[in-house]
Amino acid sequence: MGGKPLTAMNIVCFPSSIYPPEILKEVLSGGRSKIDESGSVLLGGHSVEDNEFKYGLSVTGTVHPNQVKRNSGALIDHDIILTKSLGTGIVATALKGGLADDEPVKQIIDVMACLNNYILEIIEKYLIGGLTDITGFGLCGHLMEMACASKKRVCLYSEKPPVIPMAKDYAQMGLIPAGAYRNRNYCSGHILFKSKIEKTVEDIIFDPQTSGGLLMTTPKKDSADIVKKIQDLNISAEIIGEVCEEDKEGIVEIF
Repeated sequence: MGGKPLTAMNIVCFPSSIYPPEILKEVLSGGRSKIDESGSVLLGGHSVEDNEFKYGLSVTGTVHPNQVKRNSGALIDHDIILTKSLGTGIVATALKGGLADDEPVKQIIDVMACLNNYILEIIEKYLIGGLTDITGFGLCGHLMEMACASKKRVCLYSEKPPVIPMAKDYAQMGLIPAGAYRNRNYCSGHILFKSKIEKTVEDIIFDPQTSGGLLMTTPKKDSADIVKKIQDLNISAEIIGEVCEEDKEGIVEIF
């Protein structure tokens, strides 16, 4: 939403009877490295004994009230840009099943570990209409929410989003997370398929993401320039659609 992180606190649930303390140390070290990279400061944290290992951060930051970025700001004739490659949920499902190769696993780790602040530093110089991040509702879910919040009809070109290469192969093997099916049902009243697309492509655009990229709308005169500057940072970015017209229902047309 355009905020600058200032402080962070660790939130940890850890089953000490299952995992050795070295595992927790490595996770906390990884979290600390990203806190430092973001320019914020670690204040401490909270830990509890739990049967399932969970780790996250509670973050405090600032943003000027007039510069808050929302998913409700999409404007007609804006291009839609997506950053980061899709497919983290599918590859993670393959990993859980013991079927994922080392390279795609490395690729999803690189995607998830990439901070979005580098992208925000680029787009703060441009007019951005709507902005949100892609997480558990997948590309279609978050695009639908943007369309509904902005009261717009948007067009998604399903072959345009960047995708982790092996994600399609794993999808063809049926390695689809349960969340993808829930996302499909969640979006059903606001999604129109305007052409027949591959089943694997459908699975990817509904795939729930962890630490996904940013979804934004921007004037067509700026979109190619923004994409190039993001790609110059070795971060995937593509123009994946456009905002077409007013629509109080909020509709996503998929081509």
